[in-house]
Amino acid sequence: MFDNLTKYTQAMKKNRSLHDKIPVVTSLGGEELNTRILVNFFWKAFWLGGLAGLIASFFIRPEEYLTYMSPFDAMELFGVFVFFLGLGLTFAAVSMTGFFAYLFVNRMGLNVFKGYWPTVQVGLIIFILFDLVHFPYRATDGEVAIYWFILIAAAMLLIGWIVAKIKAKGTNSTAFIPALFFMVVFTTVEWVPGLMVDGTDYAWLMVVPLLVCNTYQMLTLHRLPFVEKEPKKEQKSASNPKKGQTKKA
Repeated sequence: MFDNLTKYTQAMKKNRSLHDKIPVVTSLGGEELNTRILVNFFWKAFWLGGLAGLIASFFIRPEEYLTYMSPFDAMELFGVFVFFLGLGLTFAAVSMTGFFAYLFVNRMGLNVFKGYWPTVQVGLIIFILFDLVHFPYRATDGEVAIYWFILIAAAMLLIGWIVAKIKAKGTNSTAFIPALFFMVVFTTVEWVPGLMVDGTDYAWLMVVPLLVCNTYQMLTLHRLPFVEKEPKKEQKSASNPKKGQTKKA
């Protein structure tokens, strides 16, 4: 990755990230269509995160369901379903907020650091991975072996690497580092509240919807059929022919 960083930086000057090409305002019809596309995009991400949180709860907290299975209590069991679904939806909302923040940070980073922005992102990725090992390990006072935290950081990097590879393959090579940056740095930052809770159950219940939503948003955004505004000059030239041209009899 570091060997290709120079080539990547040069490519960034020619091809800006796809996330910067989202049309903000088009014609009235196009604006409405783009709004519908974005609402549908985030609506799917929202419920996908909720479903991921619910499914994860079956494996992480099965005792919550088994308690009301024998004897069977439909109302209490339904309440547990709603609770974990709502928990997943909450984490999905956190993921979507983080994605909006990422779009802003990515644009600002390109404007401030210019061609050095990829290098800055790589540095932040390394810093966050170190923190993901160092601070949780210190919080346990050595009661948990450090290799568990190394495995967590490695898994986060591996998932981010796979998503970034798919993103780069579907778009262009310049999308790799921004995608890896989002999947590692922003997912970890969004996960901080779960890491601060005593025990590990809610940490895992939080990270699953975050990873699912972040992966969906990263791999789907460039496929959205946004409507772009036509240049005004072309519209005028098409509607107003030149004075020298007259209709033949």
